[in-house]
Amino acid sequence: MKKITLLLILLITILSCNQKKENTPMENNLTNNPFLKESTLPYSVPNFTEIKNEHFKPAYIEALRQQTDAVNSIVKNNEEATFKNTILALEKSKEMLDRVNNVFNALTAANTNDLLKKVQSETAPLLAKHFDEIYLNDSLFSKVKYIYAKRNKLKLDSESLKLVEYYYKKFTIAGANLTEDNKIKLRDINEQLASLSTTFNQTLLEANKAATIEIHDIRKLDGFSETQIANIKDKTKENTWLLTITNTTQQSQLQYLKNRDVRKQLFEAGWNRTNGRKYSTKELVKKMVELRAQKATLLGFNNFASWQLQNTMAKKPQAVLDLFAKLVPAATSKARKEAAIIQKMIEKQGETFKLEPWDWNFYAEKVRKEKYDLDENEIKPYFELHTVLEKGVFYAAKKLYGITFKKRTDIPTYQKDVITYELFNEDGSTLGLFYADYYARPSKSGGAWMDNFVTQSTLYNKKPVIYNVMNIAKPAEGEPTLLNFDEVETMFHEFGHALHGFFANQHYPSLSGTSVARDFVEFPSQFNENWALYPEILKNYALNYKNGNKIPNKLIDKIKNASTFNQGYSITEVLAASNLDMLWHTITANTKITDVNKFENDALESVHLLLKEVPTRYRSTYFAHIFSGGYSAGYYSYLWTEVLSHDAYDYFTENGGLTRENGQRFRDMILSKGNTLELEKMYKDFRGSSPKIEPMIKARGLN
Repeated sequence: MKKITLLLILLITILSCNQKKENTPMENNLTNNPFLKESTLPYSVPNFTEIKNEHFKPAYIEALRQQTDAVNSIVKNNEEATFKNTILALEKSKEMLDRVNNVFNALTAANTNDLLKKVQSETAPLLAKHFDEIYLNDSLFSKVKYIYAKRNKLKLDSESLKLVEYYYKKFTIAGANLTEDNKIKLRDINEQLASLSTTFNQTLLEANKAATIEIHDIRKLDGFSETQIANIKDKTKENTWLLTITNTTQQSQLQYLKNRDVRKQLFEAGWNRTNGRKYSTKELVKKMVELRAQKATLLGFNNFASWQLQNTMAKKPQAVLDLFAKLVPAATSKARKEAAIIQKMIEKQGETFKLEPWDWNFYAEKVRKEKYDLDENEIKPYFELHTVLEKGVFYAAKKLYGITFKKRTDIPTYQKDVITYELFNEDGSTLGLFYADYYARPSKSGGAWMDNFVTQSTLYNKKPVIYNVMNIAKPAEGEPTLLNFDEVETMFHEFGHALHGFFANQHYPSLSGTSVARDFVEFPSQFNENWALYPEILKNYALNYKNGNKIPNKLIDKIKNASTFNQGYSITEVLAASNLDMLWHTITANTKITDVNKFENDALESVHLLLKEVPTRYRSTYFAHIFSGGYSAGYYSYLWTEVLSHDAYDYFTENGGLTRENGQRFRDMILSKGNTLELEKMYKDFRGSSPKIEPMIKARGLN
């Protein structure tokens, strides 16, 4: 997942905030504040030996002041508006704010604490008001609009022309053309949404913690390995083991637990975590979708999705719904066939109960073992974390793009488990710096993502500093970190985002690297997953951690043969969540939601995705992507970009596969372009045609 995308930079900045207001130390003290100037460390990386929690609030206040002063200077300039004194000045106005934001967003997502949560809450209304004052400023917009109207006569280079269009669209999408009365209404809606999203995020975080199940009888953990049991031991209590809840509906532990009652308890703990009582988010969901619909009406659109999709590849909600309609019949048909096979396995085990969602993963694993003779515990010894990273993820990047990696131990990090690497181009020139933060911890949000500490730009002579984050269970001291294949693919996925950022070659940071539409930003990352099973790559990294032996061909064949197993379930649960997101955000402003659960069920039934055994990947009440993560009306992008990724991989297979020539073409025509071209044209220029859906259907085994 790319944490922040172009269309939602403003929204996510506002929405990434938590808790009630409370004064913080050094609130207005800028003495020795490390954010006042650029870091002197290599690549201008954040100096985490100097940065303290109490530095953020005064740094934000100062950064907002600096940008406000810069904007006022633009507005008060009586000279004719030019690219330099308006557009470029606006681009430069956010230099300090970006510096603070990049570090703050990283820490609050990956290593938060109570003080940072308080700072989030305190800065939320400041940020909401600040950005509205910029993008709803009539005088400023009149200058931007003047330049936009004569842009083709200014003899600008192509990237500068794109920056003019970028800012003009940003102003119009934000509501710059509204009447003053409607701007006041919009400001109020934006502030409400910021507050509601903050509350949703914080409530969900607490709900996940509260849903943890305590096990006091070790026999109830039958099916877990000794290592798994050791990893979930509560170190503060005797005879206590903790089953924790992850973001999604299904929980990974369900695959191993033999005790059906415990499976049901764990599933229902996740399913109902925010469905009522103390941690209910139902009212938050209702209010947010209603406010978003009202916002869309103010801005002249029938629904929020139509407003949100303006600068995407899809452009219109109907294009997304048309894609879903092509996938739903094949996906649900396969899911029902899978359910029938699993039901037979249940009966084969001597059981008489009907398949329920909490049974699926456990018995699906039995089917996998019987049908493909694939035991996850048999393949895990070949996927040790650091070997996968260095001999798999990095090795693939070297083969495709010629880049090399060197571990750095002199770069300060924000947490002791984070490791850093320096990247070099094939000619030996430096490319950037990479932080890898893979272990789960209570201070980290769930999921996996990529983002920048420093964004590439020739304007500031900056090379990229990028981090990947995952949530892999940290083993007991001295034990190896062994991954399942999903985690292996996720490592390749997130580094695909990183490559998109590392190969950026833009002048302006606002157009650099991954600053593209949501339904394009996941394309390079999903494409990079393809190399995880590529024979030459797999043989290089799939090494037994005990003896260094390469993974045997029979295991490789098993993994490949099983790659389409359970894909009916997998794509159906994602389709359900994607449709749910789009249907929440295509309601009109006069729609009144009375019951969130009823709306959800009716919505899924209307698109033939209300399957008892295959629940939606995210229930509305814990759908963080769309209610606190910036993917509102955008969760479809994972499926949209999957179509691109499989079609692009077909180009590689048609032209020799894993070659430097193919990799360089992909780097030159996709990964290095940032947001400087129309995305449809960028893809067509690379592929030679529009993307086709057939390669995805084949890869998923749906045909």
